[in-house]
Amino acid sequence: MEIMKAVLGLEDGHIVVGEGFGVEGECAGELVFNTQMTGYMESLTDPSYFGQILMFTFPLIGNYGVDRQNFQNPRVCALGAIAKEICEKPAALPSIRSFFEEKHLLGMTGVDTRALTIRTRVHGTMRAAMVLGSDDGEYAVKLARKTLTICDIVPIPEVSCKEPYHITGSGKRIAVIDLGIKKNQLTSLSKRGGDLYVFPHNAIADQVRACRPDALFISNGPGDPKQAPDAIACVRELLGELPIFGICMGNQVSALAIGGNTYKLKFGHRGANQPVRYKDGRIFITTQNHGFAVDAESLPEGSKITYTNVNDGTVEGFENTDLDVTTVQFHPEAHGGPRDTEAHFFDAMFRRLL
Repeated sequence: MEIMKAVLGLEDGHIVVGEGFGVEGECAGELVFNTQMTGYMESLTDPSYFGQILMFTFPLIGNYGVDRQNFQNPRVCALGAIAKEICEKPAALPSIRSFFEEKHLLGMTGVDTRALTIRTRVHGTMRAAMVLGSDDGEYAVKLARKTLTICDIVPIPEVSCKEPYHITGSGKRIAVIDLGIKKNQLTSLSKRGGDLYVFPHNAIADQVRACRPDALFISNGPGDPKQAPDAIACVRELLGELPIFGICMGNQVSALAIGGNTYKLKFGHRGANQPVRYKDGRIFITTQNHGFAVDAESLPEGSKITYTNVNDGTVEGFENTDLDVTTVQFHPEAHGGPRDTEAHFFDAMFRRLL
């Protein structure tokens, strides 16, 4: 097998040479790392990674092939993948190499991901460019420095649905604002009987009202939550009319809608091993994927922090009973811990609607 040249350039001038897999080409965006040991295809197809180059800290990916049943979106949403090693003879086919070749995707292996992760933790997330078919590091650095920051791009329209659609259920009617929703969120709502009316990111409040919902749910999504002005405006107008629930960006958008603020984290939380403390003292191990957080001090009177990140004290969820808002920053639908936070969030959500 012929080895494909590959190079990664960071905006600080750092250059990493490796081997390419997939097809020749280039991509540029924010470089982020994920610490989970499995679920690499779930991560690559998560719309929240749109506009980012995803690096896996676990030293081997691809050992069980490409498990399409766990895709969170029909396509790979990350710009590219970086791994220390990919498995060439997986337990099931296709291999990640052949899948990347078939779908014309960009991947890079043979990289000291441990060193690159440490660099990111020290200096924070940086813009990066990955070039396959070349080892010109200076070109990659220039490309990285030219690309927009994650705060300046507007990725949500690229991953949100284009038109409203309906998923029939026998229970409560839930309006869903799709900012780049993961399949598992729709599954978690549906299996509890949710009659789902899914709307694009730019839906207005009157569109939501027209389906006569019992509640409004705001999904995850990529980028800076402040780049979701339509969703913020929609939630703000429906405050007090409907119970509002949100996950990940839904948490941040809800905070902005009630008058709070958000900020960018140094390197974010991405992985399946993030501990959060619930308001009653219980600890849950959660799956997370976000680079922004809610500013606890900015939340208005009546708001209460319900979950806190054990590692750095950041907000992992809040509620405002006066406005009937309940949100979490982590991903309960991803079954971290195992499956505990799915029931904890979604079962409580549907009990509230009885």
